[in-house]
Amino acid sequence: MGNSIVKSQMEDVKNFLGNSVAAFEDFLNNTTIKDLETEKQGNVNYYKSILSHVRKLLVYCEEGLDTCTIILKSEPFQKGAAEKTLYRIYHQCIEEFFSPKNDAWFENSRSAYTGKNSIQFHEEVPDSLKTMFRQLEGEFQRIREELEYYETDYRTKMIQSK
Repeated sequence: MGNSIVKSQMEDVKNFLGNSVAAFEDFLNNTTIKDLETEKQGNVNYYKSILSHVRKLLVYCEEGLDTCTIILKSEPFQKGAAEKTLYRIYHQCIEEFFSPKNDAWFENSRSAYTGKNSIQFHEEVPDSLKTMFRQLEGEFQRIREELEYYETDYRTKMIQSK
């Protein structure tokens, strides 16, 4: 891929991450376990698990945003570093959003056919949590589709370089 295409993708991902960080921060700064319990009685440990992973997603997105900012400011533009960063963002942010390692929620693969949101929870959760995920999911899906290329391309480059 040419420098201008990679740079354009990097700028798009930077904007996406900035919006995601703002949404995660807003939710986490204004939500406690007690708030979730008040909104909907449920499994407190499950709520803790969800919030814990949302905090991890926030950190991953902040790190990606910082890295994008640094790479976009560097002259000349470092295409290799940008591609490596986009690959890392794909795995740490995008894939973790849809399929977290702690299995706090999961992606319903049939959602593409039903037109419904793909994030499903193992237990009932408060509407505020569902709403936050619904608001973010569309952009995460869009960026996922744009960055899937790096899943195979970057891995192929790493294998060829060895």
